[in-house]
This record gives sequence, structure tokens and C-alpha cells, in this order.
Amino acid sequence: MTPQPDSPSVLSFENARRIVQEQASRIRLHTAVAPGATEAVDLLAAAGRVLADPVVADRDIPPFPRSTRDGYAVCSSDLSQLPAMLEVIGEIRAGENPNLLPAHVDPGQAVSIMTGAPVPAETDAVVMVEYTSRRGNRVEITREVVPGENIVARGAEARQGGLLVDRGVRLNDAAIALAASVGKSRVEVYKRPRIAVLTTGDEIVGVDATPGRTQIRNSNSYSLAAQILATGGVPVLLPIAPDETEKLRRLIELGLQSDLLLLTGGVSLGRYDLVEQVLAELGAEFFFTGARIQPGRPVVFGRVRSEEHKYFFGLPGNPVSTMVTFELFARAMIEALAGMASRELTFLHARLASEIRVKSGLRRFLPAMLSGEFENSQVHLVAWQGSGDIAATARANCYVVVPPDRDFIAEGEWVGVMLR
Repeated sequence: MTPQPDSPSVLSFENARRIVQEQASRIRLHTAVAPGATEAVDLLAAAGRVLADPVVADRDIPPFPRSTRDGYAVCSSDLSQLPAMLEVIGEIRAGENPNLLPAHVDPGQAVSIMTGAPVPAETDAVVMVEYTSRRGNRVEITREVVPGENIVARGAEARQGGLLVDRGVRLNDAAIALAASVGKSRVEVYKRPRIAVLTTGDEIVGVDATPGRTQIRNSNSYSLAAQILATGGVPVLLPIAPDETEKLRRLIELGLQSDLLLLTGGVSLGRYDLVEQVLAELGAEFFFTGARIQPGRPVVFGRVRSEEHKYFFGLPGNPVSTMVTFELFARAMIEALAGMASRELTFLHARLASEIRVKSGLRRFLPAMLSGEFENSQVHLVAWQGSGDIAATARANCYVVVPPDRDFIAEGEWVGVMLR
């Protein structure tokens, strides 16, 4: 079951991504109805979690017409001729009891008002204080306003019972603020999925070990754990699997007890790359065994049939390939397991600082540095020694995306950029 150069299981990036999204959609349907899939947590503990019960407005927002400026609440028709001199009959501060507002604001009158304060019913605009001059109980106004200017109408942001934050949204600062604004001290969120990480290969040793001349420390499990945490999952790091079938089988079976299994290494064409062989013996169904990308071409995706389908990814062993294929494929599955609504990959665009020459045929994700501000942003490739060069990737803050039909991109062209 190892990927062959002309195998139909080696797909274009677009087709491989589509298959992952289709399976992620199946997971979302199951997660939405799975018993015990959610839990109630304190609002601050919900930051970064995925909302399971929508947040709705408990009243109109704002609950009264609200001033957006310090100034004077007026009838706009009083300012048809400028400058206009109006009588000031009171002052309204933010938090003012609406019952204490002036009973009437007659033509030719104004009310001093602060940002966030309720606007009197008889007025229809607020003049910013910068365009006024106070003289005792009178104010001179030198600028006209239109009805509704500097006022947020009652219910303009949301009506009572209206949806504020939908199920499946990952709670960021704004969503937390909305929940707080409607009195949600606790919210219902989806439980974090457990994601098993299994690194394979006799050449891999633990991070505390002193590696031999031909060995390397296990960096992949830790980079994946960091990516899993950032995605909303709980990493479960398994022992390093040797290139020995029975031990590998036991560790894979252990990994399949989690919600998703990520394997690294053992999926290319080497004689001792046993991962796909063991998975096939466990009854695995392979959706694809390679994608036409670089780095990360030998990525594998499939599921093992059991009482419930358990999905797995076989990620390439080279560290940069592992990180890239996680972002392109595994992240979507973890987000689905976490209850998060579907979202597409987001690519920015920036001007290329220096030309790129590559072989066509693969969609490439090359480590790069995005710099500059505003319209002057540009991106340049980071010098790297291939998909094993972790140091180069650590210096990068993005990947330049090169389409498969391009072998040359000139300096100054706009290119796709995927942030790290």
C-alpha cells in the first residue's frame, strides 16, 4: 500500500483537501448529536473553546438609543441656519437612569450628553462637542447634522432573542465579550478531542536521550503537540514506535483509542516503512496515499473500521513536511472533532521580494518571511536545505504557495501566502 509515482491514490492537493473536508463534515454531524460531547465551563475558561450552545441577546442591544460622541443632543431641524444658538436644559451621563432624562426637549433646546448615554426621545442627532461653544446655559453650534448622526438606534446591534454567537464558533475575545454582555457567566462548549501522536523509526530517540551518530531526537511529536493544542485538541504522545511490525501494531491500536491518530514517518517507499502495511492488516480504508505537494508528498489519510470509524493520518517523517501537512489536512479534522464549523484555508497575497524558480507539477509551500506594513508588504523565501530543515522553518512566519503549473515567478509578482 505504499504510494507509487503513478498511483491513482496520489491526488492533487485540491482533491486530497476535498476528501478531508468531506470526512470532516461527517464528523461534525456525529459530534453535534453525540451524547456527552459537551460540557459547561466558566466564561474565562471558555476562551479558545468551541461553542456548543448558541449565545443569544437577552434584550435589545443597545437597549436604548445611545450617543456615540460627547456633545449635545439636538433636533437636527434647529440647525438649518448656522451658527445656531440653543438653550441647554440639562446633562445626561452614561449610565443615567432613563427616568431622570429631561421630560421634554422643545425646539430651540439642547441637552449636553456623554458618549454611551441615552438620547432623549425628542432629539434625533448629536452634535460633537468640537463644533460647539458653551456660554452659560446656551450653546452655539457651528455645524449641521442629519437625523441619526452620532446615535446608535435601539436594537441596531441585535434584537432580543437574536443570534450573537453561533454553535461551532471558536470563542475569541469578541465572542467572550458578547457572552459576558448577555450575562453568560458559564457557557456550553464541546469537549476537546484527544489526538494521539505516534512517531515511528529506529533512528528516533527521546528528547532527553543522547543520540547516536545516525540518530535524531524526536521533534515531530512536540511540534505536532503544539499544533494540536493551538487547534483545540489534547495531544496524547505515545512512545516512539520501532521499525518492528508487532510493536508498531500494538502502538497503532493504542493510538486508535483516541479520537484521531497522527503518525509520523514510515509512509514513504523505504524497505522498513511499515505503517501502511500494519494499517492495512487492521482493516484500514485508505482515502489517499499521497498528495502532489512539496513538502509532504507521501501524506496518507484513511480510517479503520470498528464500532465507530477512527481516522488517521500518516504524516511524512521530515519535520517541515510534518508541520505543513498538519496545517493542510489534519487541522481540518481536529477542528471538526472539536465541534468547530467548517472553514476554508485562508491565503493572503503579497509581492514577491525575489524571483522563484522551481520544477512544475507540485503545489509547493515554501518557508518564507512576510515583512513590511500596509500596502508595502512583501515576502521572500527563507534559505532552507529541504524538508528536514527545522531551523529555517523556525525563522519563517509563513509559506509562499507556488501553483503546480508555475516554474518561475518573477520578483514583484503577487503570490499566495499561508501564515504559520
